[in-house]
Amino acid sequence: MPPDTTVQRAAFLRSRKIRRIIVKLGSGTLTDASFGLRETTIRSLAAQVAGLRESRGIEVVVVTSGAIAAGRKKLGIADRPRTVALKQAAAAVGQTTLMRAYERAFEKRGLKVGQLLLTHEDFENRERYVNARNTLETLLARGIVPIINENDTVATEEIRLGDNDHLAALVTQLIGADLLLLLTDSDALYTRDPRRHPDAKRIPILAGVDDSLLRSSAGKSGPAGTGGMGSKLLAARVVTAWGTPAVIAGGLSRRSILDVLDGKETGTLILPGGGARARSRKLWIAHALQAHGTISVDDGAKKVLLEGGKSLLPAGILGVTGTFRKGDAVSIGDRRGRAFAQGIASWSSEQVKRGMGKKSAEVRSILGEDIPAEVVHRDNLTILAAGGR
Repeated sequence: MPPDTTVQRAAFLRSRKIRRIIVKLGSGTLTDASFGLRETTIRSLAAQVAGLRESRGIEVVVVTSGAIAAGRKKLGIADRPRTVALKQAAAAVGQTTLMRAYERAFEKRGLKVGQLLLTHEDFENRERYVNARNTLETLLARGIVPIINENDTVATEEIRLGDNDHLAALVTQLIGADLLLLLTDSDALYTRDPRRHPDAKRIPILAGVDDSLLRSSAGKSGPAGTGGMGSKLLAARVVTAWGTPAVIAGGLSRRSILDVLDGKETGTLILPGGGARARSRKLWIAHALQAHGTISVDDGAKKVLLEGGKSLLPAGILGVTGTFRKGDAVSIGDRRGRAFAQGIASWSSEQVKRGMGKKSAEVRSILGEDIPAEVVHRDNLTILAAGGR
C-alpha cells in the first residue's frame, strides 16, 4: 500500500473520534476445518476488547456467528444442515458451547458478557426495537460486553434476518455505533478473487459500494457460514449510506481490531457517504422493516418524493403488488420497477388499488371521508441508498 494511503486511513479513523464499535465475526473466522470453535480467535478478541476499553475508552459490541457450526460437531453432522429442524437443533446445542467460550475468554480479562438472541421481529416491531436498544445501552453502561447472535433456534425463513452481516448493520444503527468492523476469513476486499488470481490486489480504501461491485462480489459463502463478500459489502453500503464507516478485515490475526483502529495496512476501509446521519426512526423504516408489498409511482411522484420531501398521494400511483394492511411496510418503486424508497402505509393494498391515480375528492367519494390524504406520509417514508438495501 502506498504510504499516502496508509496516512489517509489513519488520519480518517482518528478524525472520527471512535468511541463505540460493532465487531462482527463470521463462522469462517470462528470455526476450523473440522467445525470446532477456534477458541484462540475468541481469546484474542477478548484481549483486544479489554485493551480498547482500558486504554482508549472504546465500547465494543460483538455480533457473532458460529452457533450452528459449533452444534454440528455435537450432533455428529458432517455437512451444513439443510432442514430448518436440523439447523435449529444445531443452533440450540451449539449456542451453549459458543457462549461458554466467550464467557471464559472475557472473564480471564476481567470482563463480563451478556447474550442477546435477536430475530427480524425484534427490529420490525418498534417497541421491541426500542427495548433491544435500551438493553444494549444498559449493558454497556455497566461495563458488560454484549454478544449478539440471530436466534436460529426459533427463526423461520419468513422472519430470518438473512445473515449476521445484515444483523451487524442493523445493530450499528440501533445503538449509533461509530464503526462497523466485519472480520472474515479473507483479510480484505481484492480487485479479483485472490484464491484464484495471484495478481489480485487489495483495495485499501473504497469510496462507496455500487451495484456493479455488489454483482461482481456475489457468490456462495464458505462451508461454515451463510454470508460471503457480497453480504459484507451490502452491510457496508447500509451503514455508510447513513454516515458510518465500515471496515472489512481478516479475523484470524491476534491484532485485527487494533491494527484497523491504528490505520495500519490491513483490510478495506469503506468511507461513509457525505450526508448527515438519519434519525433513528428513518433508519428503522429503511432497514429493519420487511416490505409486504410494492407501490409503483409515475415520474412526477418519484421526483417530488426524492427532491421535495413530500408524502405519497394516490394521484401519482401506477400500480400495487402484494397484500398489505394499514401500518405495514411497503416498498416504493418507479415505473421501471426500481425501488427507491420505503415507508409505512396509511392505506391497505385494496384501498390503494381502488384509489390509485385519483384526486383527493374522488378518493373520498370512493373510500370515505375518513381515509387519510396520504398513502404514505412523509414522516413515515425514507429514501433508500442507490440500489435499495
